[in-house]
Amino acid sequence: MAKRVGVDKWLFGTVLLLVLFGLVMVFSASAVTAKETQGSAYAFVAKQALWALLGMAALAGLMQVDYKRYNSYPVVAAAVAVTTMLLLAVFAMHGMNGAHRWIRVAGQTIQPSEVAKPVIVLFLAYFLQTRIHKMDDWKGTILRASLPPLAFIALILKEPDLGTALVCAGVTALMLYLAGAQLKYFFYAALAASPVLYFMLFHVAFRKARMLAFINPELDPKGAGFHITQSLIAVGTGGVFGRGLMEGVQKLWYLPEAWTDFIFANICEELGLLGALAIVALFVMLGYRGLRAAVLSTDPFARFLAFGITSGILIQAFFNMSVVLALLPTKGITLPLISSGGTSVFITLASLGVLLNITRAID
Repeated sequence: MAKRVGVDKWLFGTVLLLVLFGLVMVFSASAVTAKETQGSAYAFVAKQALWALLGMAALAGLMQVDYKRYNSYPVVAAAVAVTTMLLLAVFAMHGMNGAHRWIRVAGQTIQPSEVAKPVIVLFLAYFLQTRIHKMDDWKGTILRASLPPLAFIALILKEPDLGTALVCAGVTALMLYLAGAQLKYFFYAALAASPVLYFMLFHVAFRKARMLAFINPELDPKGAGFHITQSLIAVGTGGVFGRGLMEGVQKLWYLPEAWTDFIFANICEELGLLGALAIVALFVMLGYRGLRAAVLSTDPFARFLAFGITSGILIQAFFNMSVVLALLPTKGITLPLISSGGTSVFITLASLGVLLNITRAID
């Protein structure tokens, strides 16, 4: 098959637009708060810009590295082992906001659960590439393929971080389905997971409050329903054209985490329906080009890798937007490439560098 001279320019351009747009919106959403709490309006966006530059450097480097180099047992085993140690190391750190999700290094925080997502994709791509015709073997294939992702998910749930755990579970399920796993296995998995999910949603106080607030946020608009209520106010007041960039009101101590988890609400308020649709269109384009690479790849490893990277980003974007629009209960999950979050933007861009390298090998 003829080799592509360069990478997928449509995909690269889409990624660049998302990153640049994200920096603009992080500044818009955080400037006032940063000025009040950090002494500089540029405190949050400067940190995000640094991570974005590092991420773009990683993307530029990795898109030059042949993806086939990752298709080896030592690489995959090392990635799984290091990620496991990082996920365990968070419990030795002091908690932040009641959670153990970060490792502090030289004044910076690293979130290992962000590393877990692409490592799950890498492991499954390596493991499933030679077992496409053995997907009926639930012990030798389904169970063995599920063990490392389940271990990661269990550790992430322990942090606790239900949102990221659900993203990891979704990516795992989609990759197993792509490999040819029968639907009955997903039914059995759902049955086994139901008691755990029920316990975590209705027997953990803050999640139970969020679930009840999701059902009827008006019952406690200043308490458990505060996030949803303020988010919907931001979305609703934006109208079609928005209030204008930097003109949002909800970010001024009303909308929680306006530059991270709820940045899409700030986008809706300031840029309106048209701005929101532009973001959705960019993610649709990213998804189309990524899935196109997966479909056109003749190498099973590349196909799984491209599909997993793309689906992980799309699932996370869907979760974030759905929370903002009150289609799902409130969860702490960022909008890929746009929300403030150093580890998230760096790991996502590095993963996209691998995806861009895969596009070199297709017509």
